[in-house]
Amino acid sequence: MQAQNSQPVDRTADVESQMRALLRDVLGISQDRVDAFTADTPLFGALPELDSMAVAGLLTEIEDRFDILIEDEDIDGDTFETFGTLVTFAQAKVS
Repeated sequence: MQAQNSQPVDRTADVESQMRALLRDVLGISQDRVDAFTADTPLFGALPELDSMAVAGLLTEIEDRFDILIEDEDIDGDTFETFGTLVTFAQAKVS
């Protein structure tokens, strides 16, 4: 599923807010649900919308919106463990 607005974000933009919008758009979950995510909110394995196919789409959209390149070796089991680990991953890539 592709988001309708996939323009890259300004590198100084709030990565957490952009990640919330990205999860909402790509996974098709409600804004209220995404707004309730904390750093400890589990993602992969806890969100039915986030399966292995959705991870591939999410990675592509992260690359597009943040204007970054994600290599296979950049991703490990912890990347999608929680909302916080995903935000930390994105922040490290845009820095």
